[in-house]
Amino acid sequence: MIIESEEKTVVKGDNQLRGKIDSILLIQLGDIGDVVLTLPCLRALRETFPTANIQVAVREKAAGFISDCPWASGVIIADKKKLSAGRMLCYQIGFIRELRRQHFNLAIDLRTGTRGAILALLSGASQRIGFYAEDGKLWRNRVFTSLVRNNYQPDQYVADYLLDLLAAFNIKPSDKLPEYIVPPPRQSEALHLLQKEGMNLKQPILAFQPFSLWDYKELPESTVVALLRKIIEDYQVDIILIGSPGERNKANNIVNLIGTNIHNLAGRTTIEVLPAVLKCCSLFIGIDSAGLHLAAAVRVPTIGIFGPSSPASWAPRGLCHMVIQAELDCLPCRQKGCNNSEISKCLQVLDHEFIYQKIKPVIASRTNDNK
Repeated sequence: MIIESEEKTVVKGDNQLRGKIDSILLIQLGDIGDVVLTLPCLRALRETFPTANIQVAVREKAAGFISDCPWASGVIIADKKKLSAGRMLCYQIGFIRELRRQHFNLAIDLRTGTRGAILALLSGASQRIGFYAEDGKLWRNRVFTSLVRNNYQPDQYVADYLLDLLAAFNIKPSDKLPEYIVPPPRQSEALHLLQKEGMNLKQPILAFQPFSLWDYKELPESTVVALLRKIIEDYQVDIILIGSPGERNKANNIVNLIGTNIHNLAGRTTIEVLPAVLKCCSLFIGIDSAGLHLAAAVRVPTIGIFGPSSPASWAPRGLCHMVIQAELDCLPCRQKGCNNSEISKCLQVLDHEFIYQKIKPVIASRTNDNK
């Protein structure tokens, strides 16, 4: 059965949810940035089903972020485990048993891969909705009771694309932009961390994220160092570098080359505390990575530095957010570096002075400095 819904085309099942919906599994097995862009979906579910048990299945690295979110009832960690055959069997049996105890009557998968589909099926939910996958005709698509065909448009914001799935079932949020409400205890932890670092909290703080899971999204270290030196020379600010524990040594190299008014917080902020740290900042500057989405979600103005990926898809929305990208006709190519080489010439040629001249008015406005 094919039904034209208000928003998109339902190509399997229909666009009506049946019976009482009081236990929902929302599945988002992407990276942290994908989870942040899922917040409007979570909000829409909470506003539509205010008393429901809403569990969110994510990978372990995003679990703490969701566990602090007021719209979620709980979090389910759905990482792949590297265990022996015997221990894996025991783990899987226990995992499925715990999943079934939630008595889900609705499961929603926000991706088109197979892992989320399997999780939706194992949940035991009688209603399972997801996106139609062109390569899922053999078995993946058959797992769902309703499927929505939503061909992604290159200029569509990813958060809006995810919301389209729910909109097909008349589930819509009061606010379509990602928002994250920082719990007061986390804010206290963040302030304590910054004070322990010896920072003057009365002075503007800028957060900078130079790293990504993907090297092709990163600026050369020399560009980062020259840019941050220029900012520190011209403005009375402290700069914090954020990143993962595995990026701490790279962050140390940057700190050592600059020397003053810069602090290495890479690996020192858990995913629970990082949003609170960012909320203490006057401005976030960084490449297309999780920090950019987190900062925007806590309503901090951002400057996103983009390479081959598309700002239309991934940059935060709103007048307080800015995008920097090289002025090249090939952008955005949406490839993993030039010809998928993992090397992005568009970022290597992006001069620090070009970036600085673009962002200087924003820094001045955020630091109350008219230089």
